[in-house]
Amino acid sequence: MSNDIFDFYDRTSLKSYNLDKNMQYQLNILGSLDVFTRKHCENVASIVCRICQYLHCSASFTEYCTICAYLHDIGKQFIPPSILQKQGALTDEEYEIMKKHTIFGHKVCMEDLKLRPYSAGAVYHHEALNGTGYPNALIKKDIPYEGQIIRVADEYDAIVSKRQYKSHVGIVDTLKILIEECQPIKNPENYRVPVKDKKLGKNNPIVVKALIKVVIDDTEYEISCIMDYLKDLKTDIKRLEEIEKYDKKRLSAKSLQKQEYFLNGMKYLLIGNETIENYSEVLNSYRNIVETKNAHIKKLFEEIKIIKKLKV
Repeated sequence: MSNDIFDFYDRTSLKSYNLDKNMQYQLNILGSLDVFTRKHCENVASIVCRICQYLHCSASFTEYCTICAYLHDIGKQFIPPSILQKQGALTDEEYEIMKKHTIFGHKVCMEDLKLRPYSAGAVYHHEALNGTGYPNALIKKDIPYEGQIIRVADEYDAIVSKRQYKSHVGIVDTLKILIEECQPIKNPENYRVPVKDKKLGKNNPIVVKALIKVVIDDTEYEISCIMDYLKDLKTDIKRLEEIEKYDKKRLSAKSLQKQEYFLNGMKYLLIGNETIENYSEVLNSYRNIVETKNAHIKKLFEEIKIIKKLKV
């Protein structure tokens, strides 16, 4: 593996951001059936790209793996909407049908020369290192690296994303689940499917470690964005507080001349849709936002501390 940098956000270097008409057609069908799945495919592709960077993958492999990730759930266009969009847990029979999206997706890719190079994402993303995955119950040596990477990104986004059939799970708890799945299954004889390699877990720990770095980056970036937003907001608060001072002076002024002077000062400082009548409401709403955002920043910093202590 090389240290070449592949920028996921550079439209000139990523084919999947400028997909040919055939790929666009396939993904548009998927999106029209299930908006959650379309967004999920985009999220997984982004995560996979950045995991590859932390794994020091070559630029060409990163691009290939990212496109595979975009197409990994393409087979879900053949899953009945009653199952794909079901409000609640799937029955055993429905789950067996859902699992077939890997086979359907592989078939779609293999039948199209333009999609064929990326068929690995569709067929391998639910395989597990210990042989408990599907559709073929492969073990580590038989699962391509791209499949191992996409599996981790896919599971992470599937758990943390709030969907129509489940409630949100926190990032820390999600990472703990993925870490736990790096460990061998306890009491494999009692597991719901045969465990072919009892020494391995489902997930590649090296890939999960890279994912953790991606999550830390995302969290730190979110903190940075909130801080930048608060910086601008505090500037507005300072301006509105000046208006508030003028207003108090206007209300206490005895002469009409002074009242008019302070009123003009207030009007000069107003911007946008702010008015003499609503500036106080706007000011209070900004103060509430600052309080809420500061509490969120504190929570994110606490999350980072916990995440950095996680052991894979």
